[in-house]
Amino acid sequence: MVVGLSQRLVPDELWSLVAPLLPSFTSRPQGGGTAPVDERAVFTAVVYVLTSGCAWRHLPETFGVSPATAHRRFSAWTKDGLWRRLHQAVLDELGARGEVDWTSAIVDAASVRAKKGGSLTGRNPVDRGKKGSKLHVLSDAQGLPLALGVSGANVHDGQALLPLVLGIPAIRSRRGPRRRRPGRLRADKAYHSAERLKWLRERGIIPRIARPGIESGERLGRHRWKIERSISWLFGYRRLTVRYERKGSHFLAFLGLAAALTCYKKLARLTT
Repeated sequence: MVVGLSQRLVPDELWSLVAPLLPSFTSRPQGGGTAPVDERAVFTAVVYVLTSGCAWRHLPETFGVSPATAHRRFSAWTKDGLWRRLHQAVLDELGARGEVDWTSAIVDAASVRAKKGGSLTGRNPVDRGKKGSKLHVLSDAQGLPLALGVSGANVHDGQALLPLVLGIPAIRSRRGPRRRRPGRLRADKAYHSAERLKWLRERGIIPRIARPGIESGERLGRHRWKIERSISWLFGYRRLTVRYERKGSHFLAFLGLAAALTCYKKLARLTT
């Protein structure tokens, strides 16, 4: 594998976070046996697929792993929950430095076309009824992605609000206990309902959600660009711009890895 490309996609500092989280893996016996797989090379290959958007079968030989091996290990890591653990590990590093802004959380969603259909897809009402998926993102007050979800494109945005809030991991703090509850939650009128407002208040979260027919959502404007920027960061990983995975769990895995890498970029800026 080309050393420069490897270091750019997976620098040593990132690999030091990834390596302890990898599950043990026993290669299947095949005749006289096979050489052990270089897990860093496989992980780098997965990051390349996410970043470039290339099909598994087009994975360059320079990575030193076959497309079948890379995809098989990606599937195993997805089943094991690696991407969620990696995302939290990076958030913990940021939280310990006081870089997670808990003053508020911001929620939004974006749709992508699902070329091959599959689970967690639905007819997109704004794309002539074509199959699609919806990415749901909850960020901190500065747009750092904290919780994620994937649904069919025909699922109403508001249905994702409660799962996203419940999905915020318990993140380390600079001092004191771990934290997972923002002070406020900001969202546009698609997320408004009396039940959701009540649910948030019961958990000590102040809702700042536009009321349909009363508020235009412009009050969210000075905060909304932060979650829009966060989603733009995620769409910078080309494998997310169009969904090719038939399995919804695999598409969610790529989204989780993209969120972890997005958070890591902020961490890297702090340590350089």
